[in-house]
Amino acid sequence: MAGSEERARHWQYEELPGVDLLRARYIRKTFVRHTHENFVIAAISDGVEVFHHGGAEQYAGPGSLALVNPDTPHTGRAGVPEGWRYGAVYPAPGLVAAIATETTAIRGTPGFVEPVLDDPYAARLVHQVLRAADEGNALAADTLLRVAVTRLLRLNGGPLRQRTVRSAGSRLAARARAELEGRLADPPSLEQLADSLGTSPFALLRAFRDTYGMPPHTWLTDARVRAARRLLDAGTPPAEAAVAVGFTDQPHLNRHFTRIVGVPPGAYQRERKNVQDPGRALLVPSEAWQNRQHPHPQT
Repeated sequence: MAGSEERARHWQYEELPGVDLLRARYIRKTFVRHTHENFVIAAISDGVEVFHHGGAEQYAGPGSLALVNPDTPHTGRAGVPEGWRYGAVYPAPGLVAAIATETTAIRGTPGFVEPVLDDPYAARLVHQVLRAADEGNALAADTLLRVAVTRLLRLNGGPLRQRTVRSAGSRLAARARAELEGRLADPPSLEQLADSLGTSPFALLRAFRDTYGMPPHTWLTDARVRAARRLLDAGTPPAEAAVAVGFTDQPHLNRHFTRIVGVPPGAYQRERKNVQDPGRALLVPSEAWQNRQHPHPQT
């Protein structure tokens, strides 16, 4: 891959409602364990991405796709020294379900069976969706997205297993999650949370990790970033969004937001305000975003 600079653009195209778009090149970037509300369909152009998913390390190289279902914990990092370059679309579950109903025989909630699929044709379709969105070609972007999702579901789709709260541990974890959702800005300690639920800290920790694939504090950070994204989409300044969801200040939000979303919150929000400006630079160095927002970064 030419060049050594990490670059990324995370944006939306208003003619593709319910779909986030990403084009990025990362070298040293590491995504911490997190989830997405939407599906992840990432087409690798160069290099190799490694991501932990389903209890194992998954490897996606050129011409393959990394496929992650909603609310599924996963990570991300480079699998080779030169990093990886990719384009991704993040369609909402409702959109994928509608496509599945119309074009496949899948019954129930659709999802992807395997996290990596080697299919250069589908990978090209994803990049063509991004190109059409850049060019403001709504007909092409919508058509190509539906063709890509249909192909991926036919090759690698099936009904998702529904998470049912049956065991005592899963019921305990669900109660803990509900309490944390209501207290994003002022969460209790693990001991306080366990006491309120009538259990011990380690029993709660085990139950939560077994049910949601991550410990409560990691889940809380993920939930805070999701909440911050909603506020940023609504126009809330990053500094205000940071405090509203429980981060200490904007640098604190920046650090976690970038490790999960892939771009800083200021750059994320600027793209949301310019969804119909295809003449803009497609990729901006992440270091430049950080420098513009914080001339004197805090550690």
